[in-house]
Amino acid sequence: MVLPKLEQVEPDQIPQPFQSLVVHQKDMTPTLEGFHGDQIYIEVLHRDYSDQYYFREVVLKLEKNHQPVEFGAIRIFLERLPRNAREAILKEHMPLGHILENHQVEHVSCPIGYLRMEPDQLIKKTLGDSKGQWHYGRRNRLSNPSGESLAEIIEILPETQIELES
Repeated sequence: MVLPKLEQVEPDQIPQPFQSLVVHQKDMTPTLEGFHGDQIYIEVLHRDYSDQYYFREVVLKLEKNHQPVEFGAIRIFLERLPRNAREAILKEHMPLGHILENHQVEHVSCPIGYLRMEPDQLIKKTLGDSKGQWHYGRRNRLSNPSGESLAEIIEILPETQIELES
Protein backbone atom coordinates (compact mmCIF):
# COMPACT_ATOMS: atom_id res chain seq x y z
CA MET A 1 0.00 0.00 0.00
CA VAL A 2 1.45 3.35 -1.06
CA LEU A 3 0.50 6.14 1.31
CA PRO A 4 -0.17 9.67 0.08
CA LYS A 5 2.18 12.49 1.04
CA LEU A 6 1.16 13.66 4.53
CA GLU A 7 2.64 16.51 6.53
CA GLN A 8 1.92 17.37 10.13
CA VAL A 9 1.04 21.06 10.52
CA GLU A 10 0.29 23.42 13.37
CA PRO A 11 -3.32 24.59 13.75
CA ASP A 12 -2.44 28.15 12.67
CA GLN A 13 -1.03 26.79 9.39
CA ILE A 14 -4.47 25.54 8.36
CA PRO A 15 -6.43 28.09 6.31
CA GLN A 16 -10.05 28.95 7.04
CA PRO A 17 -12.65 27.53 6.81
CA PHE A 18 -10.74 24.24 7.23
CA GLN A 19 -9.25 25.42 10.53
CA SER A 20 -12.65 25.91 12.15
CA LEU A 21 -13.76 22.50 10.89
CA VAL A 22 -10.80 20.46 12.15
CA VAL A 23 -9.22 22.38 15.05
CA HIS A 24 -11.56 21.55 17.94
CA GLN A 25 -12.21 18.80 20.48
CA LYS A 26 -15.66 17.88 19.21
CA ASP A 27 -16.87 14.97 17.12
CA MET A 28 -16.48 15.67 13.40
CA THR A 29 -19.93 14.46 12.28
CA PRO A 30 -22.00 17.14 14.09
CA THR A 31 -19.42 19.78 13.16
CA LEU A 32 -19.76 18.96 9.46
CA GLU A 33 -23.55 18.64 9.67
CA GLY A 34 -23.74 22.10 11.24
CA PHE A 35 -21.47 23.60 8.59
CA HIS A 36 -23.32 22.01 5.66
CA GLY A 37 -26.83 22.18 7.16
CA ASP A 38 -27.58 18.55 6.33
CA GLN A 39 -27.45 15.05 7.82
CA ILE A 40 -24.54 12.76 6.94
CA TYR A 41 -24.34 9.07 6.07
CA ILE A 42 -21.34 6.87 5.30
CA GLU A 43 -20.28 4.84 2.31
CA VAL A 44 -17.75 2.14 3.21
CA LEU A 45 -14.88 1.87 0.74
CA HIS A 46 -12.84 -0.80 2.53
CA ARG A 47 -13.10 -2.81 5.74
CA ASP A 48 -10.91 -5.18 7.72
CA TYR A 49 -11.55 -7.14 10.91
CA SER A 50 -9.38 -8.69 13.58
CA ASP A 51 -9.91 -9.95 17.11
CA GLN A 52 -8.83 -6.56 18.45
CA TYR A 53 -10.43 -4.05 16.10
CA TYR A 54 -12.60 -3.22 13.12
CA PHE A 55 -11.01 -0.96 10.49
CA ARG A 56 -12.80 0.85 7.71
CA GLU A 57 -12.19 3.54 5.14
CA VAL A 58 -15.29 5.62 4.52
CA VAL A 59 -16.54 8.65 2.72
CA LEU A 60 -19.08 10.75 4.61
CA LYS A 61 -21.77 12.17 2.33
CA LEU A 62 -24.62 14.63 2.67
CA GLU A 63 -28.10 13.07 2.66
CA LYS A 64 -29.70 15.61 0.28
CA ASN A 65 -27.21 15.76 -2.58
CA HIS A 66 -24.77 12.90 -1.78
CA GLN A 67 -21.78 15.26 -1.90
CA PRO A 68 -18.69 13.91 -0.12
CA VAL A 69 -17.71 15.96 2.93
CA GLU A 70 -14.99 13.80 4.48
CA PHE A 71 -12.73 10.83 3.86
CA GLY A 72 -12.12 8.85 7.02
CA ALA A 73 -9.89 5.96 7.97
CA ILE A 74 -10.91 4.60 11.35
CA ARG A 75 -9.84 1.80 13.64
CA ILE A 76 -12.60 1.00 16.14
CA PHE A 77 -11.94 -1.10 19.24
CA LEU A 78 -15.25 -2.97 19.27
CA GLU A 79 -14.67 -4.86 22.52
CA ARG A 80 -14.68 -1.53 24.41
CA LEU A 81 -18.18 -0.64 23.20
CA PRO A 82 -21.61 -1.88 24.29
CA ARG A 83 -23.10 -4.67 22.17
CA ASN A 84 -25.83 -2.48 20.64
CA ALA A 85 -23.25 0.10 19.52
CA ARG A 86 -21.05 -2.66 18.03
CA GLU A 87 -24.02 -4.00 16.06
CA ALA A 88 -24.84 -0.53 14.71
CA ILE A 89 -21.21 -0.01 13.65
CA LEU A 90 -21.14 -3.31 11.77
CA LYS A 91 -24.32 -2.36 9.86
CA GLU A 92 -22.10 0.26 8.14
CA HIS A 93 -24.63 3.01 7.52
CA MET A 94 -24.22 5.62 10.25
CA PRO A 95 -21.13 7.65 11.16
CA LEU A 96 -19.51 6.61 14.43
CA GLY A 97 -20.38 9.94 16.05
CA HIS A 98 -24.10 9.30 15.53
CA ILE A 99 -23.82 5.78 16.88
CA LEU A 100 -22.01 6.89 20.03
CA GLU A 101 -24.61 9.60 20.59
CA ASN A 102 -27.61 7.34 19.89
CA HIS A 103 -26.31 4.64 22.23
CA GLN A 104 -25.21 7.15 24.87
CA VAL A 105 -21.59 6.01 24.84
CA GLU A 106 -19.59 8.47 26.94
CA HIS A 107 -16.45 9.57 25.14
CA VAL A 108 -14.06 12.44 24.60
CA SER A 109 -12.55 13.58 21.34
CA CYS A 110 -8.83 14.32 21.57
CA PRO A 111 -7.07 15.47 18.39
CA ILE A 112 -3.56 14.03 18.16
CA GLY A 113 -2.37 16.26 15.34
CA TYR A 114 -3.34 18.20 12.27
CA LEU A 115 -2.24 17.46 8.76
CA ARG A 116 -2.27 18.41 5.17
CA MET A 117 -1.99 15.88 2.42
CA GLU A 118 -1.33 15.82 -1.25
CA PRO A 119 -4.33 13.95 -2.66
CA ASP A 120 -3.63 10.54 -4.16
CA GLN A 121 -5.92 8.66 -6.55
CA LEU A 122 -8.14 7.34 -3.74
CA ILE A 123 -8.73 10.82 -2.31
CA LYS A 124 -9.31 12.31 -5.76
CA LYS A 125 -11.79 9.54 -6.54
CA THR A 126 -13.71 9.85 -3.25
CA LEU A 127 -13.55 13.60 -2.60
CA GLY A 128 -13.16 14.96 -6.12
CA ASP A 129 -10.33 16.83 -7.81
CA SER A 130 -9.01 19.86 -6.02
CA LYS A 131 -7.83 23.20 -7.32
CA GLY A 132 -5.01 23.44 -4.81
CA GLN A 133 -2.23 21.12 -3.79
CA TRP A 134 -3.44 20.27 -0.27
CA HIS A 135 -6.33 18.74 1.60
CA TYR A 136 -6.51 19.37 5.36
CA GLY A 137 -7.54 17.14 8.21
CA ARG A 138 -6.63 15.71 11.57
CA ARG A 139 -5.70 12.60 13.50
CA ASN A 140 -8.16 12.10 16.30
CA ARG A 141 -8.65 9.67 19.16
CA LEU A 142 -11.98 8.94 20.82
CA SER A 143 -11.58 7.65 24.37
CA ASN A 144 -13.90 6.45 27.09
CA PRO A 145 -13.90 8.16 30.53
CA SER A 146 -11.21 5.68 31.70
CA GLY A 147 -8.89 6.89 28.94
CA GLU A 148 -9.07 3.72 26.83
CA SER A 149 -9.14 4.32 23.09
CA LEU A 150 -12.49 3.61 21.46
CA ALA A 151 -11.36 4.71 18.01
CA GLU A 152 -8.39 6.19 16.17
CA ILE A 153 -9.31 8.27 13.16
CA ILE A 154 -7.79 10.15 10.25
CA GLU A 155 -10.27 12.70 8.89
CA ILE A 156 -9.61 14.46 5.56
CA LEU A 157 -11.85 17.22 4.18
CA PRO A 158 -12.46 17.94 0.49
CA GLU A 159 -11.15 21.25 -0.71
CA THR A 160 -13.61 22.12 -3.45
CA GLN A 161 -16.91 21.59 -1.60
CA ILE A 162 -15.77 23.54 1.46
CA GLU A 163 -14.53 26.52 -0.57
CA LEU A 164 -17.81 26.74 -2.47
CA GLU A 165 -19.80 27.02 0.76
CA SER A 166 -17.57 29.41 2.70
